[in-house]
Amino acid sequence: MREKIIQKAGEMFLNLGFKSITMDDLAHEMGISKKTIYSHFKNKTDLVQQTAMSMTDFIVCGIDDIVALQKNPIEELYEIKRFVMLHLKDEKSSPLYQLQKYYPKIYTSLKEVQFECTHRCIAKNVKRGMQMGIYRDNLNVEFVSRIYFTGITSLKDNGLFPTEIFSKAELMDYYLEYHLRGIVTPEGRKILNSIINSNKE
Repeated sequence: MREKIIQKAGEMFLNLGFKSITMDDLAHEMGISKKTIYSHFKNKTDLVQQTAMSMTDFIVCGIDDIVALQKNPIEELYEIKRFVMLHLKDEKSSPLYQLQKYYPKIYTSLKEVQFECTHRCIAKNVKRGMQMGIYRDNLNVEFVSRIYFTGITSLKDNGLFPTEIFSKAELMDYYLEYHLRGIVTPEGRKILNSIINSNKE
């Protein structure tokens, strides 16, 4: 039951925001009593924390699984993008904004986990790409992995990138191409162009 509550809460929080959804809403949606929810979670903050961490763990494990496949580093980044987009269901920015505003401690710890995962994954990706000769050999791995995370995080800022101008899917495509064109060699560019062309078909 605890897992079912976390799963349903995750769906509702992503769609409508962490502040907007009440324990009553969740109980009603699931057809259970609030007492049942409170038997698994101390309060709403506890539920928000467990749900946010569960969603993050799922994404982190999925990314680690993709990295373990040892695909071509350029393909790997597109595979990760597809996975994240699929599971965050075109994540709206308001849930994150609400999390930051009403649950700042949870937001901060979540961001730390996301940074560690992204930093680890991109650093490995860049090193492999350099070894294979598809990324430039003079890259500063630490800089590239941190600037990548900064960019991905900024895309979620609706003030900077309003959804009326950009869809989330478009933004991710633009950003990934922008990132890769800055670090690929001529050999890597061929791979990147073929991926972009096949995605347009």
